Amino acid sequence: MIDFLKHPWPWYIAGPLIGLTVPLLLLLGNKHFGISANLRHVCAACFPAGISFFQYDWKKEAWNLFFIGGIFLGAMLASKWLANPAPVIVDPGLTGELAGYGISTKGGLLPADLFSWSSLFSLRGLILLIGGGFLVGFGTRYAGGCTSGHAIMGLSTLQWPSLVATIMFMIGGFLTANFILPLILQL
Repeated sequence: MIDFLKHPWPWYIAGPLIGLTVPLLLLLGNKHFGISANLRHVCAACFPAGISFFQYDWKKEAWNLFFIGGIFLGAMLASKWLANPAPVIVDPGLTGELAGYGISTKGGLLPADLFSWSSLFSLRGLILLIGGGFLVGFGTRYAGGCTSGHAIMGLSTLQWPSLVATIMFMIGGFLTANFILPLILQL
């Protein structure tokens, strides 16, 4: 069984499992699914005084906190018992493209030239890590949810705002990856 879990599951197994989450949640009476909602639930539980956005019965959504806890626990268990000891192999095409920007991929999946404390205090690091983090948080709140919430639950329940949000996520990701990111990486 452990050997089976160590390998990626094919799309025809993983996809339906993700898809079956929606009917299961609807049968259980839940209409919201996603990661970003948990921050609101935690804030509502810890800081309820005076902010109308946090004044709701967050206990009805407590299952979502268990969901995020399960993600954390699953990641811990997977890194402990299912980790692949082989070094991460980065595609040679990507390695070459990053080298053109002066970024080395030696040492793993996250290049230290981009993801380190010393990089954080460079202009490129501030834009990517601080600016990007702000935009993700702001966009999630402005769109009323994250990509998983809109694309999985919202589209499944035929919500027009989720379709618009998912299309905009895809367009924004395409434009950023192909036009904006190369400009930032040249800094």
